[in-house]
Amino acid sequence: MRHTPAFVLSDVDEVKRLVRENPWATIVSTPASGLVASHYPVVLEETPDDSISIVSHVGRPDERLHELGDHEVLLIVQGPHGYISPGWYPSGQIIPTWNHVTAHLYGTPEVLSDEENFLVLGRLVDHFERVMPDPGSLDLDVEGSRRVAQGTVGIRLHVTRFDARLKLSQDKAPEVADRIIDELEHGDHYANPALAREMRRVRG
Repeated sequence: MRHTPAFVLSDVDEVKRLVRENPWATIVSTPASGLVASHYPVVLEETPDDSISIVSHVGRPDERLHELGDHEVLLIVQGPHGYISPGWYPSGQIIPTWNHVTAHLYGTPEVLSDEENFLVLGRLVDHFERVMPDPGSLDLDVEGSRRVAQGTVGIRLHVTRFDARLKLSQDKAPEVADRIIDELEHGDHYANPALAREMRRVRG
């Protein structure tokens, strides 16, 4: 990621929040066959300390393509992001930008046993179904669910290091940031309420 010290995010709890609220991630690896990228849902394992642990699964044969468990991978988590027009700036400021919240997480995945993978798949389903009026569950058809699970491989990523950025117009004057937030919340072009909420968080 571009070296931008002013926007570095080093707070582990904030990185965990980013993962928790943006559970669609990109796995990138560099096996012997060449660069590989895949996209899967992830769930944060809640830990009381500064460690970050994430569980997910991949569909076969992605585990072989990535050579999971053999080397470090990069997991990219992307939060709200969007275009920021210079039309929202004072006269004379003409350079647009792109605000974003992004984390690059590194570690060597642990490949899970079939049984733990099935438990992780159940957690993934329960995690996303919990808000539904009539939540689905793998428990509704355990035998059928286990058959489907055979086509997947579970992984756990203990994050050993991360590089994260909050680029949310922190370098702009307060009145300019207010204008940007207002345009993101209510504007006719490039409205992005989720990005506006992130900007409000940073402003405190």
